[in-house]
Amino acid sequence: MQTTTARIIPKELVSSLRFPRQPLVLSESERSGILEKLDRATRLGNIHHGKCRIVFQDDEGLKAVETTIWTYDADNIVLKYGMILPISRVVSVEIP
Repeated sequence: MQTTTARIIPKELVSSLRFPRQPLVLSESERSGILEKLDRATRLGNIHHGKCRIVFQDDEGLKAVETTIWTYDADNIVLKYGMILPISRVVSVEIP
C-alpha cells in the first residue's frame, strides 16, 4: 500500500478520528513487518524516548502521526495521553 499521500496530524487529534471496523487489505508479510516495527518502535520509545511515524487510514483517508509508542497489543497501539490507534488500520511504521 502506498503511503506517499499521508497527511501528518498532531497525535492529540487521534481520539477524534473515526476508524472503519474492517481491516485494511494487506499481505501477511506486510502485517508481519508492521508488527516487527511496532516492537522495535515501542522499545525505542520506552528506552530512548525516540519517535516513529505511524501511517494509518481512517474513514477519510491516509494520515500519519509522529510520536512515541507506549505499548501495543493484538488490536491497538497506545500512544501518549492514552490515544489509541487500531492496528488493523495501520499501513506502515517508519523508524528513523
